[in-house]
Amino acid sequence: MPSLAVTVIGRDRPGIIAEVTRVVADRGGNLEDSSMTLLRGHFAWMLIADVDATAQDIAADLSHLREDGLVVSVLPVGQDQPYADDSPRYMLSVHGADHPGIVAGVTATIAKHGGNITDLSTRLGPGGLYLLVAEVALPSDVEVAALGAQLAEAGRRLGVGVSLRPADSDVL
Repeated sequence: MPSLAVTVIGRDRPGIIAEVTRVVADRGGNLEDSSMTLLRGHFAWMLIADVDATAQDIAADLSHLREDGLVVSVLPVGQDQPYADDSPRYMLSVHGADHPGIVAGVTATIAKHGGNITDLSTRLGPGGLYLLVAEVALPSDVEVAALGAQLAEAGRRLGVGVSLRPADSDVL
């Protein structure tokens, strides 16, 4: 079965997830990977589904969502795109007073070492406290201690606290 990437973005309302997954299920599809969040009352969802339908078929089946002002995108996922790699995973945490450039400064340090951000969440908390939590895949040859020192230095320049620690494995 071909894999499709579906994104749905717009003002939140009850039932969006139920409607999208009903379309996938009605076509005999299987929801594989997804990530959804609400940001200031706006719904944002990305999912990968194996479904025996074209991107155009699924987009047509979801076209009613556009009536609510939701933006829907459906794209094929190529077979050459891996499900996941086996790079070591780390959790990056950043906290401090909010100001422009925090995410750019910290993620540039990760990128310089060939690291890939695989999951990212940011939040502006009470009193202007900015929080960032990210999962990072690092190449196996990265000197983690040196990267940690460079992240700490970037944090000092940015006026935020930065920590990098090994991620817990997903064990069920």
